[in-house]
Amino acid sequence: MEAVVFLADFYTDTIRGGAEVVNDILIDGLKSRGFDIIQLETHKIGVKDLRQHKDKIFIVGNFVLLDEEALKYLKTLKYVIFEHDHKYLKTRDPSKFPDYMAPPAQIVHRELYGNAMAVFCQSKIHARVARQNLGIDNIINLGCSLWSDQELATLRKYTTAKKNAACAIVESANKIKGTRQSIVFCDEKKLPYNFISSSRYEDFISQLAEHDALAFFPQVLESFCRLVVEARMLGCKLYTNGNNGCTSESWFGQYKGPELIDFVEAQREKNIDKVVDAVRGDRAKHTLKSPQKKSNITVILNSYRRPYNLKRQVAAIENQTVQPHQIWLWVNAHEDNKDWDYSDLGFDKIFDNDHNWKFFGRFAGALLADTEYVAVFDDDTIPGKKWFENCLDTMVEYEGILGSAGYIQTGPRAMQYQPERAGWPRKNKETMRVDYVGHAWFFKREWLSHLWREKPITWDNGEDIHFSYTAQKYGGIQTYCPPHPPEQNELHGSLYGYELGVDSKATSNNQAVPHKQFFSERDMCIKNALDGGWNTVNNI
Repeated sequence: MEAVVFLADFYTDTIRGGAEVVNDILIDGLKSRGFDIIQLETHKIGVKDLRQHKDKIFIVGNFVLLDEEALKYLKTLKYVIFEHDHKYLKTRDPSKFPDYMAPPAQIVHRELYGNAMAVFCQSKIHARVARQNLGIDNIINLGCSLWSDQELATLRKYTTAKKNAACAIVESANKIKGTRQSIVFCDEKKLPYNFISSSRYEDFISQLAEHDALAFFPQVLESFCRLVVEARMLGCKLYTNGNNGCTSESWFGQYKGPELIDFVEAQREKNIDKVVDAVRGDRAKHTLKSPQKKSNITVILNSYRRPYNLKRQVAAIENQTVQPHQIWLWVNAHEDNKDWDYSDLGFDKIFDNDHNWKFFGRFAGALLADTEYVAVFDDDTIPGKKWFENCLDTMVEYEGILGSAGYIQTGPRAMQYQPERAGWPRKNKETMRVDYVGHAWFFKREWLSHLWREKPITWDNGEDIHFSYTAQKYGGIQTYCPPHPPEQNELHGSLYGYELGVDSKATSNNQAVPHKQFFSERDMCIKNALDGGWNTVNNI
C-alpha cells in the first residue's frame, strides 16, 4: 500500500472548520484509492518527525503551526500543497490590493510554494491570484471544492423544502463573514431576513433551504465559498459581492439544484484523481503551464484569394510549442485559388468547395472537429510560436473566445465609431475583455453550437461579431484578447498583420465589395447583436 503523509494544523476531531472538513474528504478519497494516509498535526511535530518520513510524499493541508526549523526542512522534501486560502500573503487577504496584486513585501513562503510538486487552488480566481503574486507555474486549479457523500445526501434531502419569503443571513461574530454588511443590504432593499446558525451541518442546511434567498457579503476573497454553492444547490437566490471564488468558474451559472449536486459529486472524484496524479509525479496533466507535445487542438486554415500564404502558415503552426492534433484546410472557391495544388502542404483534411461560403463556412466545417479546442485563422494571419501556449494559459483564468485582434465597440455603428483595438494592433500586456475578435480565433469546439442558435443577419459579413454575441447570449461566454506584450512576439496571434492583411485582396479593401457597403453590413451585424441583448464592454 502506497503511504502518503498528510500535514494539517488540525483535523475535524479538534476543529470543524471548512479547511478541516475538506481535508477529511480528500483523505477519505485517497484511502479509497488504496493510499495509506499518515496524519500529522503540525503543532505536535518537529524536524525529526518529518525526517522519519523523508522518503514519502507529503500533502500539506495547512502549515501555520509548523515550527520554523520544520518548515525549512519541509522545503527539501517532496510535497504538494492543498491551498485553502492565501497563506502566501502576510494578510492572507489579497482583496485589499488593486487587482489582488500584493506588494512584494507582503509575499511570504514564496520558496515553499515554488518548491512544491504542485499547488492546488480551488477556483480560477484563487489560482490566478496565487500565480500572479508568487510568479510560479506549478499551480493546478481544481475548479471546485469537495463535499462528502453524507453532505451531498443532506443537500439532496432539502432541495424540495418549502420556502418562506425571507432572506437568510449567517449569524457570525467573525467580521470577515460580512454579517453586518448583509444586514445593511437587506435593510436598504427592504428585504425581510432571518439569522441562521448551527454547528450541525444538517441543521444549518435545513435552515438555509427554507429561505428564498441568501445574503452573504464576505469581506475577504474567499478561495471558493462552499456556502454560496450550497445555497444554489438548494435553489436559493443569491445576494452577494465579488469575493466568492466559486463565481469565477464557468459552470457556476450553468447548474443549480440537483443538477449542481450531481456536478460537484462528479467533480470531487476528478479532483481527487488530480491530487493522485500529482502525488505520483504526473502533475503535467493539470498544471497551468503544462508542457505538451500533442494537444487537443484542431486547426482550420482558409484558402480564398491568398493561397500563397498557406506554406508560411503551416510552417508557423508546425513550429508551435504546443502542437495541434490536426491541421485542416477550408477552401472557398475563387479564381485566385483555382487548380491550386495543396497536396504537398501536409493537411490532414481538406474541404475543397466549389462555392464561396465566405466567412461562416469554415466555422461550419469546425463542427466536425473531434478535439476540445479549435483554432481558426484568416488567410493573412501567421502566429508566433507560443500562440497556442498563450491561449491555453489564458483559458485557465479567462475561459472564453480568444483572438489575436480584439475590438471594443465605442458606439452602435462600425463606420462612425472606430472601435478600440487589442492584440497585435495594440500590444496589450495583459488579457483584455473585448467585444469580438478576428484574424485568429481559439475556442472550445462545444461553443460552436451557440453560433448557429440564430441565423446570421447576413452571410456576407460579421462572423466575428455574431460568434461573440451568440456565445455570450446563449452560453454566458465572454471574448478576450490574450496578452500580446511588445517584447514577446512569440506570444502573438499574428506577426505580419500590417504586411499581409491590407492588400487589395482584403475584403474591407476589395473593389468587388465597396468600402461603404462593407461597413454598412457590419453596422447591420452590430445593430442585430445589440437588439438581441449583446452586453458590450462599454455597455452600448
